[in-house]
Amino acid sequence: MSKVRKGCKDVWNAFMVEGAVFEKDIPLCPTTGETPESIITWEEAVLIYNKKIASKNYDFKDNSYITFNLDDYKFDSGKYDIWMYPLRALKIIEHFGGIFTPDYSTYIDMPEPIKFYNTYRMRAFGFWCTKKSIKVINNVRWDFSNNYEYCFLGIPKETIVLIGTVASNLKEKINRPLFNDGFFKMIEALKPKIILVYGSSNYDCFKHAEKMGIRIIGYESRTSKSFKGGAKDV
Repeated sequence: MSKVRKGCKDVWNAFMVEGAVFEKDIPLCPTTGETPESIITWEEAVLIYNKKIASKNYDFKDNSYITFNLDDYKFDSGKYDIWMYPLRALKIIEHFGGIFTPDYSTYIDMPEPIKFYNTYRMRAFGFWCTKKSIKVINNVRWDFSNNYEYCFLGIPKETIVLIGTVASNLKEKINRPLFNDGFFKMIEALKPKIILVYGSSNYDCFKHAEKMGIRIIGYESRTSKSFKGGAKDV
């Protein structure tokens, strides 16, 4: 066994994937078999946590699952950066029902190595949380570039997955063919039994998936709830 040079720091969070099985360098992230009662965003979870701790309610429990379907800077920077400060994030997460793996961006115009790295981080963070006895469901995303070489790696087949439609702008019909292409490639690759949808599921692709025998469960996004005046009170 080689010695670790004195002063070395694990800047890549290699500790997260200790004991992991890899698919082409992407760690396999196990998933829970349950479906969430409700979904809240990381921002909402942080606000709830801070409010409860301020009132000295240190043992509170909220059954909601936390989604990171937000702009990256809201969970990938600052004092609540889950990658830079994972133990701080874990202190918050452990009060909730579970998490969906982080929704790090893989936009079509991003360099390929960054998209691969962000895919790696999604699964690595999720795998680490499972080791900490957190219930985890894999969030799936693709970049609309018809490159599906790695975006489905590290996700168990025939399980539950989450798809976010909030940032996909599916209201614009021009975006739907590329989304649909990735959606059905995902079904082909992962054969999910249940697809959870954060955002509107009122699109033909989800209706078609139901005809294929896949259960579709929709969860209203925070944006949609805000428009209706029903966002979670924090």
